[in-house]
Amino acid sequence: MSVPVQPVLDATDPQSWGPAIDEAVNAISRGGLVVLPTDTVYGIAADAFDEVAVAALLAAKGRGRQMPPPVLVGEVATLDGLATDVPDDARKLVEAFWPGGFTVILRAQPSLQWDLGDTGGTVALRMPDHPAALALLKRTGPLAVSSANKSGSPAAQDVEDARDQLGASVAVYLDGGQAPGGVASTIVDATGPVLRIVREGAVTLEELRKVADVEGPQVSPEDDPTEPPAPAAEDDE
Repeated sequence: MSVPVQPVLDATDPQSWGPAIDEAVNAISRGGLVVLPTDTVYGIAADAFDEVAVAALLAAKGRGRQMPPPVLVGEVATLDGLATDVPDDARKLVEAFWPGGFTVILRAQPSLQWDLGDTGGTVALRMPDHPAALALLKRTGPLAVSSANKSGSPAAQDVEDARDQLGASVAVYLDGGQAPGGVASTIVDATGPVLRIVREGAVTLEELRKVADVEGPQVSPEDDPTEPPAPAAEDDE
């Protein structure tokens, strides 16, 4: 018996994507998973405050709790609701590169009722520069989002690639066309005494250093650039 595969909904035109965004919002509210376009690569999303949904996201990718997903936000102001002790240089980077392909790892607010996995008290945050993603985030609030692929496979650049990899584990697939960036976000760890890049991606180290003091990675990149050695950032979109 063949496994049913969820349909793809058009999210390419703001004038007509209303029903598709509605379906995605409904799926998230029910604890389901949604594949969505971003400015880097396609992502698979769950309600960040629904631990069962987050666990389902990790299971769909073939990941464990030791690789917690980053969290996407729809506005800069959400930063202080989710993170604490934000360094001034980290704020400068957020102001310069949000929305965009920049993820920052910060100390999570200890009062938050969520379980993203084994984060060590940290959270990786990003605001994507994609209209469909922002339209969804505006209605759902923060989403746990990882790249839309199975563990060990390349991140999906289009919705059909994501559906081929993730199949019926996802409730709604939003089609925003080819991913415009095609490169995962740059990740900076701001939880230590210095800001340090742990994965260079859409934003280069040179661009970061024009804004703030950022050190390069301590080790050479892994063969798989979708697996940064970050305390709270998996292979994010």
